[in-house]
Amino acid sequence: MNEKEIGELRRRLKPEKTSITHIFGCYVNEKQEIASTFDQPLGVLSEEEGERLLALLRRALSGSVGKNLMDMEFTTQQVADSEEHRRLTALREAEDPETLRQFYETVAGALQLDTGYLILLARDAYDVPHKGKDDLTLAEGSETVFRYVLCAICPVKLGKTALTYAVTAGEFHNRATDWLVGSPELGFLFPAFDNRATNLYAALYYCKSGADNHEDFVQAVFHRPAPMPAAEQRENFQTILGDSLGDECSLETVQTVRDQLCAMIQEHKESKEPELLTITRGTVKGVLAACGISEPKVEAFGQQYGETFGEDTDLPPKNLIDPRQMEVTTPDVTIRVNPERPELIQTKVLGGAKYILIRADEGVQVNGVNIQIHD
Repeated sequence: MNEKEIGELRRRLKPEKTSITHIFGCYVNEKQEIASTFDQPLGVLSEEEGERLLALLRRALSGSVGKNLMDMEFTTQQVADSEEHRRLTALREAEDPETLRQFYETVAGALQLDTGYLILLARDAYDVPHKGKDDLTLAEGSETVFRYVLCAICPVKLGKTALTYAVTAGEFHNRATDWLVGSPELGFLFPAFDNRATNLYAALYYCKSGADNHEDFVQAVFHRPAPMPAAEQRENFQTILGDSLGDECSLETVQTVRDQLCAMIQEHKESKEPELLTITRGTVKGVLAACGISEPKVEAFGQQYGETFGEDTDLPPKNLIDPRQMEVTTPDVTIRVNPERPELIQTKVLGGAKYILIRADEGVQVNGVNIQIHD
């Protein structure tokens, strides 16, 4: 799914637009036990309460595509005959008590958070409107109805007591502790909404953390390998670059690779293309070759890339670098450089010793104190 398709569904999750009538689910305690189940009609809630419940579901469709929101693709065999696909299809089509019980038990057995959590589920039927070539919604109706189930899993934490002040009464009171529902840690949409239509061969998986993709949950619910977390992608990419290039991995080379990836990200952003930008290992190999890296080193990079990520795996460049930050570290020093001014830093060998040189014409401070640099 791309950003436009996700955004189209997310905008529906407003009290005045949604056809969701109730939210159902269960509470799983710290021992991974199902402590209670619920079926909450939205119509009996206040407008503010209903909006907050829908906001939790919206957050399961938020974040960065490729980092927080990832496509989970099923095999043809899974769609034809598999327990996991039948269970998801049953959740989408009806709130059968036995189906719900099995789903709750599957999640509770696979997912452990630091606290108890709520499993929130909502079913919706979206009458998808036609859109013209200018991307504007047309007045005519649509023959396409997208039926889906949306899941959000939210941690529940015990709030702290606090001293409050009642302004009108002019009195102080203690606020009792209460259980507070946090933003979703993970969730999913099934089926996927690809090309603004139903795709039973995929789901959209949401994960708040870029460091932990909850592999046990993914295996239990989708029976598919969990996507590599974005933080792990970046760390592995950095390791491969350094290990494969060896003595040819200079500051200039790393800067050039970063600059090229940043340029791709910026160009894609300006194009307003909704599809996720990804690059192949061949893309990076081409950048390395243009930097003057020897062919054996370039091939070594390609081999390690394939072994780590997969031979034909494409990666979002925004998962591999941070365009907003450039950092140089040694065991004892960390230097943060304005990413738009990489020319301010260079490396040199002086008198047999290796140095990092930083141009510093003015505004130099040590512990907040302005200092002067003399000849």
